[in-house]
Amino acid sequence: MKQILKIFILILIVGLTNSCQKDYLQLDPLSDYSDAAVWNDPALIETFVNNIYRNALGFPFSIERLSDYVDESHFTPDWDVTNFNKSLITSDGLMGWEVDWATPHTLHYRWAPLYSNVRACNIFFQKTAGVDFGMDQDKIDLMTGEVHFLRAYTYHYLAALYGGVPIITEPYGLSDEFEVARNTYEETINFIVEDLNAAAALLPEAQEGDNAGRATEGAALHLKARTLLYAASDLHHNMSSYAPGFSNPELLGYTSGSQNSRWDAAKNAARAVMDLGVYDLVAPDPAPGDDIAQTFIDYFISYGYEDEDILLQYFTPKTDEDWDGYNPALYCGPNGYHNWGNNVPLGELVDDYEMIDGSSFDWNNPAHKASPYTDREARFYATILYEGSGWRMRPSDVQEIDPWNKIQVGHVYNTSGVVIVPGVDTRSGPIEDWNGGKSGYYVKKFVDPSIDPQYVKQDVPFRHFRYAETLLNYAEACIELGEDAEALTYINMIRNRAGQPDISATGDALRDAYRHERRIEMAYEDQRFWDVRRWVIGPDAYHQTHAVDVRYETDQTATNYRQPDGSTWGDPIFAEKELGGDARAWLDKAYFFPIMRDEINKNPLLIQNPGY
Repeated sequence: MKQILKIFILILIVGLTNSCQKDYLQLDPLSDYSDAAVWNDPALIETFVNNIYRNALGFPFSIERLSDYVDESHFTPDWDVTNFNKSLITSDGLMGWEVDWATPHTLHYRWAPLYSNVRACNIFFQKTAGVDFGMDQDKIDLMTGEVHFLRAYTYHYLAALYGGVPIITEPYGLSDEFEVARNTYEETINFIVEDLNAAAALLPEAQEGDNAGRATEGAALHLKARTLLYAASDLHHNMSSYAPGFSNPELLGYTSGSQNSRWDAAKNAARAVMDLGVYDLVAPDPAPGDDIAQTFIDYFISYGYEDEDILLQYFTPKTDEDWDGYNPALYCGPNGYHNWGNNVPLGELVDDYEMIDGSSFDWNNPAHKASPYTDREARFYATILYEGSGWRMRPSDVQEIDPWNKIQVGHVYNTSGVVIVPGVDTRSGPIEDWNGGKSGYYVKKFVDPSIDPQYVKQDVPFRHFRYAETLLNYAEACIELGEDAEALTYINMIRNRAGQPDISATGDALRDAYRHERRIEMAYEDQRFWDVRRWVIGPDAYHQTHAVDVRYETDQTATNYRQPDGSTWGDPIFAEKELGGDARAWLDKAYFFPIMRDEINKNPLLIQNPGY
């Protein structure tokens, strides 16, 4: 009954948030809550704040993932994602980004939903300002810190998507003036930092028990460091390189001041998180013989908070019960387990994982091509499911086909080159072939192998902020300041934890090595999409993508993918191939999103981003 009441209250509060009428409710029937009742009851106010959290954090492991829109993964059903990845977005549509019924995560990264969340934050500040909550004042002060954090979090993504945007600090009503010009990018960043400073001053070092997953001082400082890192990046320094002739470069970046001073601010902000002394890498010093890959696997399906965790987003099996909510095991798992095979790793990502000795994988190396999954680094084995890798027990109706529980993404051919047995995890296999991935790989990271997602919804939390990113942010700022030795210290901390040898590069080579390290360490953690843009490397990331072809050849009568003793029909033959239908393309306009035409029609003071 309490759960039903809580859901009812949440629905009511959402209605209050969207209402522009201050006298929306005047009565207090037993089944309803008036505006006054809500804002005098800390429990109801907390429910209001919970809704802001949900709208700010979204569903980071929904059917579509942010990784599908950059060079990490391929979204098997497409749903217009391909056209987004060809830079075909316009002020009238964002292609696959905004499929209302299927993209709950990317839907909240848009102008209108983000500003709706800003409005909810401003309502909170308006309704709680100057009110004496007596014995509950500490709780209200804590939530005030959280809402400062959440407004900053929302503006962080507005700035990342659009550049300088209107800074709104009051909730608009129907009688208010809606025509507001965009603030400069610099003003927007300064506003975010001010909110985060206010949040850090009010938030505790840790939130425990029922409050786990709420913002902390460390989360506010980490977001400040990330925001300042983005602001210091090249995207916001030399706008003429990608938007020549744009008459309002101040909306996209800085037109004065020193980029070095901005890198210094980013470095100091990351150092502030480190100096808290609260966080550490999980298993930072593996001993010889430790199973490093398993340590990574266990960490990403743990419920936290672990030493490395700064901000987690918790879910329950009932979170958004519809099939388009949060369920990474079902959405990403191989179709041979009756999973949906979405968000499959691209060959570009898989090939970027190093060999265990720190050298690069290369399809032109005969030894690598003959056995591409041998002697790769630990994070590869913790992140990628590949041909022949062991996985959870097959469902009962698939066990006869694959009693060995090994991924099958290839095909068995006869000597005439005709497929006689397709792998059970392919699009030509006998199990849900329409759900098979197209790249020859599946995602392992974040997926709990102990459950059968056909029947059980995964509920492990998503890690929005973790300390590894803090160290990488600090190292990046050091590199850009020419402090190579300092940067190497922290990059090698990340590598040592992963079981990889130290690097010793300097200058441009160090920058390249760092960017590679960040790509691998933060894979599928909603980082790469933003990194490609702020580093201004769109053409490097958007091009024809690749998959792996796996085949076995036999002159025997094969009726199953493997022989009765579990061995394969000869040695596998691997080859890199183009992923059909996924020829991506880059236009520089895609460094920022367009402001939708209907928003500009409502507010003619808005200046459109270049290229739209």
